[in-house]
Amino acid sequence: MIEISQMVQLNSLDRPVWHSLGGPQNALDVGTGSVRRLDPAYGPFAAADPGNEGDLAQHLHGGEIWLVEPEALPAPVGLQVLREAPLLQMIADGPIVPIEDTEIVALGRADAAEMADLARATEPGPWAPQTWRYGQFHGIRIDGRLAAMAGERMRPAAHLAELSGVCTWPEFRGRGLAARLIRKVMAGMAARGEVPYLHSYASNVSAIRLYESLGFRARRPMVATLLGPA
Repeated sequence: MIEISQMVQLNSLDRPVWHSLGGPQNALDVGTGSVRRLDPAYGPFAAADPGNEGDLAQHLHGGEIWLVEPEALPAPVGLQVLREAPLLQMIADGPIVPIEDTEIVALGRADAAEMADLARATEPGPWAPQTWRYGQFHGIRIDGRLAAMAGERMRPAAHLAELSGVCTWPEFRGRGLAARLIRKVMAGMAARGEVPYLHSYASNVSAIRLYESLGFRARRPMVATLLGPA
């Protein structure tokens, strides 16, 4: 079992965007002043220093901002709330067993277009041209087609890594592909001494049950707030 010795690391999960862009993924921060804003080529995420949410309007960069916070955020001046979605944040802080699965392949630049098509069709979360570069993604191909994938996203502390981008084309669902890919990504994180965590839409009961069967437990409720220009 991987131990996280410093409570500050777990606390960083309460504001994953803020701590990722102010810590391990600082190189992706294009924000200024009180705002940390992910490079839009990677995605629409941002976070503001509490009390300075009004500064978010200066960092739309393409028309929208996604916040992932413990509470919903009222629209700051110059912005409007386009959508709010309750999330469940989960963490897998128990033993993770290495796996061997010869059908799982590492994905990279040559697969980026297929990855984007799959993500945009199934909407596991926001996807931008460089999202695949957050960390290692893995996939399973069936008859040459990318049928399913899973990968990595935010790292709010040195030993925490987010499982993300889990998606399967509808015609390939029900075959256990997602579970196999999640195990592969989790095993890679554990091999690097990282504890996996994730965010699921709170209404997605079937996904939450799958995550629980793979060793995740509920940590806390969160809220995704999508902001656009007023």
